[in-house]
Amino acid sequence: MAELVYRPVIGFARTMFKALDIKIECLGAQNIPRSGGAVLVSNHISYLDFVFNGLAARPQKRLVRFMAKEAVFRHRVSGPLMRGMKHIPVDRARGEAAYEHALRALRSGEVVGVFPEATISTSFTLKGFKTGAARLAQEAGVPMVPMALWGTQRLWTKGQPRNLRRSHLPVTMAVGEPVEAPRDQYAGAISRRLRERVQELLESAQRAYPVRAQEAEGAWWQPAHLGGSAPAPA
Repeated sequence: MAELVYRPVIGFARTMFKALDIKIECLGAQNIPRSGGAVLVSNHISYLDFVFNGLAARPQKRLVRFMAKEAVFRHRVSGPLMRGMKHIPVDRARGEAAYEHALRALRSGEVVGVFPEATISTSFTLKGFKTGAARLAQEAGVPMVPMALWGTQRLWTKGQPRNLRRSHLPVTMAVGEPVEAPRDQYAGAISRRLRERVQELLESAQRAYPVRAQEAEGAWWQPAHLGGSAPAPA
């Protein structure tokens, strides 16, 4: 099926990041399956995370259908784009419809992107994971692919001004090996195991991040436990 919206949007994003001189490094992109359904699971620290998650899947020639809050689909600019890219609207008052939509996509061989923290973490540390990603993978019989982003919060995040000028900021992405979700296991236990894997990838991305310690010390975008001034986790 032709992707009349998604591919041009990807092209625009890549052009924009090149113009902004964003230094993007992706580790482990080969871990995203080249075919078949999968749940791509990522931490959430920026309004632009879904764009970078999508770029990480491009080397494997995959398009990711993200689950996103329904309000984004009602916006006059983002709405037509989100629908054209076949993303999945989530009405939190009626989440079962989004769940069934995502399940159909997975069973048809799509990659579905999920942020199991549900909201942006303003501490830039991992929050607790909802079990939806694990339950989707279990019911569809597909693997979960853990992923971590670092540096995207410096571009545009909750409570901070956007920084979409040419600023040479680095962004590091780390994709891990697929994690199975056996049907005979408790979804909560699978979700905890998945969170541990994302935490490992997040720490790996932070270690690989090409910024001097002096620059990160006391910075608003650095977590408190790493010497930054970001709020401590609630």
